[in-house]
Amino acid sequence: MDRVRHGGRNIAKSYSTTLGGPLVQIMWSSDIVFSNITLQNSPFWTLHPYDCKNVTIRNVTILAPIFEAPNTDGIDPDSCEDMVIEDCYISVGDDAIAIKSGWDQYGTAYGQPSTNILIRNLVVRSMVSAGISIGSEMSGGVSNVTVENVLVWNSRRAVRIKTAPGRGGYVRHITYSNLTFDNVRVGIVIKTDYNEHPDEGYDPKAVPILGDISFAGIHGQGVRVPVRIHGSKEIPVRNVTFQDMSVGLTYKKKHIFQCAYVQGRVIGTVFPAPCENLDRYDEQGNLVKRSVSQNLTDIDYDF
Repeated sequence: MDRVRHGGRNIAKSYSTTLGGPLVQIMWSSDIVFSNITLQNSPFWTLHPYDCKNVTIRNVTILAPIFEAPNTDGIDPDSCEDMVIEDCYISVGDDAIAIKSGWDQYGTAYGQPSTNILIRNLVVRSMVSAGISIGSEMSGGVSNVTVENVLVWNSRRAVRIKTAPGRGGYVRHITYSNLTFDNVRVGIVIKTDYNEHPDEGYDPKAVPILGDISFAGIHGQGVRVPVRIHGSKEIPVRNVTFQDMSVGLTYKKKHIFQCAYVQGRVIGTVFPAPCENLDRYDEQGNLVKRSVSQNLTDIDYDF
């Protein structure tokens, strides 16, 4: 099941009749605290705050089967403002956290972004999807998100931004710092062709804007592909920064830092070697080497 927004109402599109609704859903509310609880085996998204303000989620444990439990996201902040998620443990069958703001034309019409969200001090696992995602339903916009002090272990992907033509909206001013990846297939993912739509009424020319995204203090071991940023000609990824990154690999292979249609910078030493799309700066912020082409593509989904 996925959800779209239209005129403030939830319209559900079911991919399976066996799926129910969220385990906990709170809507159009403010000044909320969830703390010191365990939520387990949700039939769909586990904790779904929708169009809420001033929300704190602290010391919450969320558990679901790690396989064959589709759509069992942990926490889905959806068109929410001023939220803190901290000191939680999440192990689920889909995204541990997925920040959303509406789906295609419905999210654009509703027009309520997710903004000012702080995520910190978490341990998360997602064997099927990602530890922390933004999107893919982000048509109302997502901005001012900080993710810090997070361990992602035994997961398919660690942190991911996903969108597609037809979404519109934006993802901007996103900061990741002090992340640890332990046995993760792909560490950092930005994907611009996540083409699921609620119906045929979306505008394929409504493309999202992605930019001002920074990664600092990224460490770990057992990572197969540390970075995969798959921008496109119509949805380029702009102003991405990498600093203080050292990720131990499961094995060596070419193009393990993968890029397409991305512009940005690497500051200081980053391991593994970054793609040629990015400008290189030293630790003092002096330009060392300018990228010759931001449109180079070396995406390899075979590994």
